[in-house]
Amino acid sequence: MSFTYTLWFAFFGMLIGRLPGAVTGAVIGFIFDNMRYSQRKNATPEAGGFVGPLFTLLGAVAKSDGRVSEQEIAIAERLMTRMGLTADQRKQAVASFNVGKQPEFDVTRTIAELRNWVGLRRDHAFPVLDVVIETVLAEGNPPPEKMSILRQLAFALRISDMELMALMAMKGYAWNAGAGGSRGGSQHGNGTGSGYVPPQRSPQGPDPYAVLGIDRNADERTIKRAYRKLISEHHPDRLGDLPENMRKQAESRASEINAAYDRIKEAKGFK
Repeated sequence: MSFTYTLWFAFFGMLIGRLPGAVTGAVIGFIFDNMRYSQRKNATPEAGGFVGPLFTLLGAVAKSDGRVSEQEIAIAERLMTRMGLTADQRKQAVASFNVGKQPEFDVTRTIAELRNWVGLRRDHAFPVLDVVIETVLAEGNPPPEKMSILRQLAFALRISDMELMALMAMKGYAWNAGAGGSRGGSQHGNGTGSGYVPPQRSPQGPDPYAVLGIDRNADERTIKRAYRKLISEHHPDRLGDLPENMRKQAESRASEINAAYDRIKEAKGFK
């Protein structure tokens, strides 16, 4: 949360009434800062405002390893259909995808646009990441260039590596963030490190502990707390007026979280 009003009101309070004035001004400013933070946190983004930057980023992800595959194009086309885009929005999405796949395209501005659209709504960050992950995993174990863009986006949307690992686990992929180097690298793989190990599809399906983002030795209280936090953040009822497709993706994530929790409860022997 920003404390701009708190500092300014404290400063003017000091000029007017010395220390008591500064304290009073700081309190008043803090109230304004808190109101502004709450408004931003609860604001619902414009439903169609993400279409352009999202498909631009998908184009950049697809092209980041040097070529755009048929699988990646198919995912983008299916996404347009699932999102119920109008004819004009579909043209915008195609044009944006083509912009993103231009050689040496810099994703920095596009990621900033998605961050501004999401604002402080973490529940809106997850659907955006979910869509990008689909393209990242389109051809199986992804190369470092694709993971680098994904991690840049996650970092910009205030999603931790642990949370990103959980999202990958929900799709049946095991990924060790520590093996991927530092975060926030460029789209050419600078953020993945020379010892890059790609996410691997797990033959046993989603790892329930990775889905909940907990250690296998976590106690019952830790497990329940992690579950409640996750199911709250991924609940589809929090998505407001976003497209039905994104609501269905949230429902799918919630189902994976519930399934993971049930498996752990059964293994640990608690209710």
